[in-house]
Amino acid sequence: MHIEPDCIACIFNQALRVTKALDLSPQDAKKLLDEAACMLPAFSLDLTPPENARPMYERFSELLGKEDIYDLQKREAIAKAESLVPYAQQRIDESSEPLVTAAKIAVAGNVIDLASEFEYDLEEEIANVLQTPFAVDQTKELAERITKSAKIVYLADNAGENVFDRLYIATIKKICPESEIFYFVRSRPIINDVTLKDIENDPIHQVATVVDSGVTTPGVVLDALHEEAKKHFFEADCIISKGMGNYECLSDYKEDSLYYLLKVKCQVVARSLALQPGDLVCKSAR
Repeated sequence: MHIEPDCIACIFNQALRVTKALDLSPQDAKKLLDEAACMLPAFSLDLTPPENARPMYERFSELLGKEDIYDLQKREAIAKAESLVPYAQQRIDESSEPLVTAAKIAVAGNVIDLASEFEYDLEEEIANVLQTPFAVDQTKELAERITKSAKIVYLADNAGENVFDRLYIATIKKICPESEIFYFVRSRPIINDVTLKDIENDPIHQVATVVDSGVTTPGVVLDALHEEAKKHFFEADCIISKGMGNYECLSDYKEDSLYYLLKVKCQVVARSLALQPGDLVCKSAR
């Protein structure tokens, strides 16, 4: 999915959100915004929004002298998500379709997005999502595909929602104990996307092999995958792609094995999917 003019304005607004999240002084905030404005003309209409956004965030890290500019916010999101695990796990355990319910809870976690213009209440979001039908609902098809898959690749998105990804993956492993599951994370900090460091002590390692993907954009670019990650990706019987950034980068990859799992959080992605912001999506890429 190539960048659109709306995306350019959105990425610049993300720069403003960085200044507020880090409580920068007016002088430092202006420096960051000036830098962002100077980078906009270099954006290419032939690239995806995440590919265009990457250099800006890398420049912010240089200017701020901080590799992981959202480290505090990521830790807080993970802690909040962990506090909701008993509630979420109970809903999965009581479900007659645990793979479908676990997928819904994973989508609920997709609201944790510091690049999005939408505010969220995570506990309320989970409750709402469990009562909300998917606008595109192929959860049962995905569940059936999972049960027939020996090798599953799961493309992570943001820190915090990884907790709900873990519950989904644990549910998959409970039903399909022989399946191999590979959880792809970013190679270095970018926005609030989850990295290996963020989950080095997380129980997810008990149910999946965590893979440093090689990707440094806020979305999986296939050409950027490490060789090991690329091998797993193309050998997988099922690929679960979480979040808008991964969708934006992979939307032209039309393979039966790939499924998108996300909440629509902007007008551009909504138009791409012929949906509305706020809609829940579980759909095959084909």
